[in-house]
Amino acid sequence: MEMRRLGVEGPLVSAVGLGCMGMSDFYGPADEGESVATIHEAIDRGVTFLNTGDFYGMGHNELLIARAIEGRRDRVFISVKFGALRTPDARFIGFDGRPAAVRTFLAYSLKRLKTDYIDLYQPARVDPSVPIEETVGAIAEMVQAGYVRHIGLSEASAATVKRAQAVHPIAALETEYAVLTREVEAEILPALRELGIATVAYGVLSRGLIGGVSKGPGAAGDHRSMLPRFQGDNVGANAKLVDALDAIAREKGATGAQLAIAWVLARGQDVIPLIGARTRIRLAEAIPALDLTLTADDLARIDAAFPVGAAAGDRYDKHGMAMVNR
Repeated sequence: MEMRRLGVEGPLVSAVGLGCMGMSDFYGPADEGESVATIHEAIDRGVTFLNTGDFYGMGHNELLIARAIEGRRDRVFISVKFGALRTPDARFIGFDGRPAAVRTFLAYSLKRLKTDYIDLYQPARVDPSVPIEETVGAIAEMVQAGYVRHIGLSEASAATVKRAQAVHPIAALETEYAVLTREVEAEILPALRELGIATVAYGVLSRGLIGGVSKGPGAAGDHRSMLPRFQGDNVGANAKLVDALDAIAREKGATGAQLAIAWVLARGQDVIPLIGARTRIRLAEAIPALDLTLTADDLARIDAAFPVGAAAGDRYDKHGMAMVNR
């Protein structure tokens, strides 16, 4: 497994990470036994980077990971996002980045994960009512106490990243980055590289538009039906984009999903894509992307076919978009 570094002097992690969210939330029912088996398979294949959030399944995802890594803690790098507030019926009702909340969220995550420390800890969004300096400062105190190894951010603007970096070194920014979602290239990615901060890319398959549900999700409990890219005329428009990507992939002897992952890998050694596989079959389909070599001509062709803004519809609804890149 190729390794990549989180930040200039940060830790080495596998070149791809396993995004565990779908094993507990948002994409419809998942089989817990298969989820554990998938995590085991990923670790055995050299995927050391496990990505979760304390609000995925309201704690279920952390409990699942704890079960899967029992006896394997020293083989994995765990990234946890925190701060999203939810009701018992799973609705999102805001975000809390206050220092006291940071310490509380962390305490619960450590307990659920059955670990003494978290490798990468980061607010899932920037709390508009709390200066980022206060949120990061609280995590920095937890670093000093030994409960956290590295600090990250998620969906923060370039200006916010710079403010956070002034408080404590930031190892990585997690943000959506895919062949169909390239807005990060304008300001955020250059700022990260100026500061020596890695990019952890989620949504590399655009939530299954590529290689999965281009005609729209149908499972009960699948929240993608509420996202603009999966609604109305956007479904057909995006399906045509996916067909174009699949055509290029076939010429390379690959699938569209493998090409999409390889494209993100090719954006730089400081970019680590997350594979959101929920089953061993999906994981096995994704891993070969690591061996897919894209030439300069391949990249130029893909860039020309999928410029910034090519996808029809925003990646979140109006409320969700207001919470990103702030």
